[in-house]
Amino acid sequence: MRRAVLLWLTSLAAVSADTTITGTVTDGSRSLAGATVRVQTTAVSAVTNARGEFSLKVAAGATPLTLTAGALGYYNAGPIAARPGDSNVRIALERHPDTDDPAYSFLSAFASAGDTFNCQNCHSVAGQPELQLPFDEWKADAHGTSAANRRFLSMYNGTDLSGEHSSPPTRFFMNKDYGRVPLPPDPNLPYFGPGFRLDFPAAAGNCAACHLPAASANAPYDTDPNTVSKSGLDGVACDLCHKIWDVRLQPSTGLPYPNTPGVLSLEFRRPGKDQQLFLGPFDDVPGLDAASALQTQSRICAPCHFAQFWGVQVYNSFGEWLASPYSDPAKGQTCQDCHMPRRGVNRFVRAERGGLVRDPQTIFSHRMPGAADQKLLEDTATVDLTATQQGAVVRVTATVTNQKAGHHVPTDHPARNMILVISAKDGRDQALVPLSGPVVPDWGGRGSAPEDFAGQPGRGFAKILEELWTEISPTAAYWNPTVLREDTRIPALGKDASQYEFLAPAGGGPLRISARLIFRRAFRTLSAQKSWNDPDILMKQSSATLNATSTGVVQPSVLHAATQRAGVTLAPSSIATVYGNGLSVAGTITRALIRDRQGLESDAQLLYVSPGQLNLVLPGAAAPGAAVLKVLRDSQ
Repeated sequence: MRRAVLLWLTSLAAVSADTTITGTVTDGSRSLAGATVRVQTTAVSAVTNARGEFSLKVAAGATPLTLTAGALGYYNAGPIAARPGDSNVRIALERHPDTDDPAYSFLSAFASAGDTFNCQNCHSVAGQPELQLPFDEWKADAHGTSAANRRFLSMYNGTDLSGEHSSPPTRFFMNKDYGRVPLPPDPNLPYFGPGFRLDFPAAAGNCAACHLPAASANAPYDTDPNTVSKSGLDGVACDLCHKIWDVRLQPSTGLPYPNTPGVLSLEFRRPGKDQQLFLGPFDDVPGLDAASALQTQSRICAPCHFAQFWGVQVYNSFGEWLASPYSDPAKGQTCQDCHMPRRGVNRFVRAERGGLVRDPQTIFSHRMPGAADQKLLEDTATVDLTATQQGAVVRVTATVTNQKAGHHVPTDHPARNMILVISAKDGRDQALVPLSGPVVPDWGGRGSAPEDFAGQPGRGFAKILEELWTEISPTAAYWNPTVLREDTRIPALGKDASQYEFLAPAGGGPLRISARLIFRRAFRTLSAQKSWNDPDILMKQSSATLNATSTGVVQPSVLHAATQRAGVTLAPSSIATVYGNGLSVAGTITRALIRDRQGLESDAQLLYVSPGQLNLVLPGAAAPGAAVLKVLRDSQ
């Protein structure tokens, strides 16, 4: 059991106008350099010199001040009373365990576990979440619920969100060069999305290394999340984070080593029998606590926010931050600044348990906003729109800026995506015909539902992985070999500008251009398979207005040539008849382009050309869906 620490004064001044307290910090037998002596809960502090001496500048007065001391590798010491003018103050620190004991069992955060040191005992007030104490925030946070996260479990097991419906086991075939490789899902059987255990039924994998780190600390490759119980279900547990001593990073890159996610990159200080230790950012909390700056540094996040699988970078928010200006120690921001923001509370321990009033700027929140936090996402990016008219064309530029995320947006889980949707309407709320510009990819949702944006003017921002053997894309089953097909995400402080053209209305009039930036936690197909049904999050919207002048350009009519009927679905390579005015002019070259729902343009073969009529053959390679016919005269 840890011994009590002896603190004493060799000189006291009853009343003094002096503003200095001096003394020495030792480890019980010798002077200790680099220790921090502090007036408890304040910024008034001093660091001991090579002889262990400190000189603390304080305000004059007779009221005793409470001093504490801390140093790396030692338990915090104090409190000790001292007045301005006191000298020869001596504070002795005691070393904490400097080795890790794998036999240690991580404590549950919940008081129901019946241990004195369960976090809820001191860091929670029942029924008063407004106090924002650490336990109450943590238990509502994604870290506190990571072990029981039903989305995670549905991906691990290959089920829907309820866990009641499972996809069939993965089918395999023998490749003569590569051995056993997977086949795509059988389209004739019910399918509820991919699952690690469907592809690797005999393995537990290393998923628990991040999602259940307390349970997997000693067995990161052999912990099945379905079999964990008791304190292992605390997820990213309080006791686990406050036992982290260091993070193993490559000296040359500052990144984790390959194939070392989660606990595989963490170095702990788990105490031995009859010992206890809690590492944290404060050097003025005496008892079983010890100061560690690591809990305030971004690198503590690295093990679970950087990962490569089969040589492909999948998670990398830490690496993205490290490569950005935000990692500048002088001018940047840490992960904690955004994801453990100070919320104005002045205690992290409830008062009746000895909680002291502190500067709110020193207390990090344990309610860590992330990919499900609408306020955080709303503050992440901006969307700027400009619109001009040139003849019969309305030109629009949309610029998306990642103004506040210290990493790419979106980041980490490869199913996350962001969609920019552009619309242009006239004064009668009729959509203008899009002539050119990018369109939302198919993964934005094909169909007629309001949330199906594929083919509409806009952009998709995502990391697109394709499974090597099944060619399923986009995929979030990154435990299988994948290929990076595209990465359109926006880096920290980066911009994405896209241009669009619309046909101005013949009679002119007021136009309204709008842009919506939408975040999705998963691609529509995967979300539907898993029944996640997470609502879209509107990150930002913007609009611009334009008073269009009359162009005199009237949209032509397109008919099915064989039946001469409008509104008939036209097949690729079929013949269509176009009626209009000024479709051709003597001395000019007429050209017909078909712009399909993917935004790809192909020439239509012209069979007959006149000022009022065109007969043409539709391109055979055009993607099915809504299409736009563009008739050009001398490329205009």
